[in-house]
Amino acid sequence: MSPSAGPGIRYETTPNPNAVKFTLDRPVVTAGSRSFASRFEAMGDPLGTALFEIPGIMGVFCMTDFVTVTKDPAVAWEEIVPTVAAAIHRVVYQD
Repeated sequence: MSPSAGPGIRYETTPNPNAVKFTLDRPVVTAGSRSFASRFEAMGDPLGTALFEIPGIMGVFCMTDFVTVTKDPAVAWEEIVPTVAAAIHRVVYQD
């Protein structure tokens, strides 16, 4: 079982040590996927924009019920997992 990152959000490592997968208990996208490699690419997407506001985030991939976030190798996951989870929660669970 993966650790909780807040209500409705769990996270797990991936084969890439600079990427973590956040799985939600509700859809992130309704069809297809979204992928952003920069703040510029994420413009207009509320979740992508919120995640790229976090220092050290280098990539965002969203599909169905999960978000994979890639970070700068110089940043420790321990420093940003709570902030990433809070941004996801703020955007996805805004009801």
